[in-house]
Amino acid sequence: MNYFSLVLRNITRNKRRTILTTLSITVSKFIFASLISLPELLNQVLRDRANSLRLICHSKASLFYMLPESYRRRIETVPHVEAVAAYSVFMGTYRDPNEQLGILAVDDDHIREIFPDWDIGAETEHEFVSMRTAALVATNLMKLYGWKVGQTIMLRGTLYPVDLQLTIVGVLNEEAAGPRIIFRRDYMEELLGRPGTANLFWVKIDSSKSAPEVIAAIDEMFANSENETATETEVALIKNEIGSNLGLMLNGAKFLAAIVMFTIGLVAVNTAAMAVRERRHEMAVMRAIGFTRNSIIARILVEGLLIGVTGGVLGCVLAYLGFELLPHVSGALGPLALAMTLEPRIIAYSFLIAAAIGAASGFIPATLATRGAISTELRAV
Repeated sequence: MNYFSLVLRNITRNKRRTILTTLSITVSKFIFASLISLPELLNQVLRDRANSLRLICHSKASLFYMLPESYRRRIETVPHVEAVAAYSVFMGTYRDPNEQLGILAVDDDHIREIFPDWDIGAETEHEFVSMRTAALVATNLMKLYGWKVGQTIMLRGTLYPVDLQLTIVGVLNEEAAGPRIIFRRDYMEELLGRPGTANLFWVKIDSSKSAPEVIAAIDEMFANSENETATETEVALIKNEIGSNLGLMLNGAKFLAAIVMFTIGLVAVNTAAMAVRERRHEMAVMRAIGFTRNSIIARILVEGLLIGVTGGVLGCVLAYLGFELLPHVSGALGPLALAMTLEPRIIAYSFLIAAAIGAASGFIPATLATRGAISTELRAV
């Protein structure tokens, strides 16, 4: 019987215990990979959805406070500013009153210039500009509700007590930043009696190097006015908004992942210790007939390593499949589901930790079980 066959025979002595130990490592790797990937979500959103040439000008008090739409013309006069668009939050529902959609209004000019990541063609932009009730809809909503380009939909406002009748003229890129449904702000102004206000202004600049100068100029322009502004880069805004709300939770996921790993590691070591304890007489006999202590420890270490590696592979595969299926089964997460990915380095970390747990679960009990004298071990069993 060769070395590998002997290791397999020892592993399959107690099939139930081996399977349960492998499954425990599998589940721990799945949980670890999932939790440790959550903090990467924030960085992924920033990388994929932020534009370095866009600034956001909003009220200094809060994003929820309104600014006069007349600010747009004044911002356009600032050096290095290429285009400006006012932006207003509407919010609403479609059929189900409990399922709120992100509906937002934007000035209809400069759409392609300010939002190139929306991937809107010239023909779509023309239809959006020429049709008062035109709307652009995110890909995931088009699939979710079975909408088609050219279809007219009715949306009930939740933030404002008015209903929207919109005609879909285009689809937003699946990777696009921001809203789910876009419609023209002049239509919103008309429905609300033309209040002449906006939640914020998107500012397109000529170069990312100009950002500090433009930010200072805009905020200085409206300093000491009734509606002071706070201008920042898109990256900074996302960091502040997402970081403040989710940062603690996402970073806490790392701590929870470490707890899971430590707990499963203790379980695996304890299970292996039980298996080694049952084989103490066998190991004493092996040492008596000439096997060295190191060779015995090496055999048991390989057994633990095989269990750990198997559990690690299964756990990583399970996590990978879970992340691949997430965008298809979690429509509520919207763009966040698309941003959540399992990076190769996370898979590598998970695999190495699983292998380390398996190796430790064999090495530690075997070392302790073989440190005594052979005669003492034979009499003790």
